[in-house]
Amino acid sequence: MSDSKPLALVTGASSGIGLELARQFARHGFDLVINAEDDRLATAAGELGGLGARVETVRADLRDPAGADRVYHSVSDRMVDVAALNAGVGLGGAFVDTDLEDDQSVIDLNVTSTVRLAKPLVRDMVAIGEGRLLFTSSIASTLPGAFQPVYNATKSFIQSFAQALREELKDTGVSVTSFMPGPTGTDFFRRAGMADDTPIGRMEKDDPAQVAAQAYDAVMRGRSKVVTGSAKTRAQGIAGKVLPDRLKAVAHRRMAEPDEPDRQD
Repeated sequence: MSDSKPLALVTGASSGIGLELARQFARHGFDLVINAEDDRLATAAGELGGLGARVETVRADLRDPAGADRVYHSVSDRMVDVAALNAGVGLGGAFVDTDLEDDQSVIDLNVTSTVRLAKPLVRDMVAIGEGRLLFTSSIASTLPGAFQPVYNATKSFIQSFAQALREELKDTGVSVTSFMPGPTGTDFFRRAGMADDTPIGRMEKDDPAQVAAQAYDAVMRGRSKVVTGSAKTRAQGIAGKVLPDRLKAVAHRRMAEPDEPDRQD
């Protein structure tokens, strides 16, 4: 890595919003440490290198504590200017039907690994008096997630966690930003088992490049939180502030409940 260029750490960076975030950092003169668990990470690194960044990859499953620790140790002797803790996964379906192991996997990646990485990164940043943390939350953090209950709850955790850290760190030189995308054109709904048999899986999605550009702007400006994506998603963010939870849960059910097996499109 170059001592003259700032360094960004991006987790979940092999595709989707994470890859788009890494592209933003590369285009703005950052070197990169990128993480994912899949073999697309090498392809992403090659592309990002073509944008002028020096790129180091750490292939690790963050659901495994050893994987999260390996990501941190890859940057523990360097100054991380921005840490984008983006890795996450969803899970659709009624809570009564999903497997406990799958529910726990969502919690392990979305919540536990985020806290496990944030702890040493925050301490390092506070010790030198500067740094930026970017957390990928979701518009789902504002919605009781009927038929996606564990995922939405994990994003509510991330949103609260990020805002609490921001208050704690306000006098340290370290800024904390969370961004809340809505449904976005990534692998998310396929991996969550929601791509074909739910209204939200079939609906038009936001552009991940737009989401990442807005998130990059927010973290570099030191903003507290931002709803990213289309005007429709931003309007949903506004509605989420005023509607009662009961109505939001009903609305989420209409989007996320799987179709009846005999549904004919």
